[in-house]
Amino acid sequence: MSNSKAELRAKALAKRDALSEKKRAAAAAKLAKRGLPFELLPGSIVSGYSPIRSEIDPMPLLTKLAEQGAKLALPCVTARGQSLIFRIFHPNDRLMLGPLGIPEPSPAAAEVIPDIMLTPLAAFDRLGHRIGYGAGHYDFTFAHLRKAKHIVGIGLAFAAQEIEAVPALSHDVALDYVLTESDVFDFRSSEVAHSLRG
Repeated sequence: MSNSKAELRAKALAKRDALSEKKRAAAAAKLAKRGLPFELLPGSIVSGYSPIRSEIDPMPLLTKLAEQGAKLALPCVTARGQSLIFRIFHPNDRLMLGPLGIPEPSPAAAEVIPDIMLTPLAAFDRLGHRIGYGAGHYDFTFAHLRKAKHIVGIGLAFAAQEIEAVPALSHDVALDYVLTESDVFDFRSSEVAHSLRG
């Protein structure tokens, strides 16, 4: 019997929540050490996210990418059912709490469209489908922004968040990659993704 997205989300989040603080920090450090699975073009705009609850922290990776010449951005929530907007941010910037209580850059920070979007998720499968938190912010944002330019979507997750199959709907946007502390999943090249251990 197939599990609903809500059940799959709850199970994956319970696994994520069960990881110790030490394991979470070690996983974030591993992601940063390995970096992106492709060459970063100078001046690329990479959007991250402010980690909430037990999400894997993208800040060590973002800091490394900034050292490699990336411009960093963070998402700002406007309204449900609307695209996120992205504002330039520097790792030492003071952030403000947005409407959902998530830290985001000041409204004075320049608005940009990222080239690479690092996205949080509740669960993912080996076809590049993700389960988010149900509001559809990232699906809507990818669909909206990809009308203007190609954006590489990279999910960041703990290996424990992998599930067998996400019940994907037509409006769900598949990711190009998922990076975990133990694997790089590349979904661009074949029907079934291959994983590069490392």
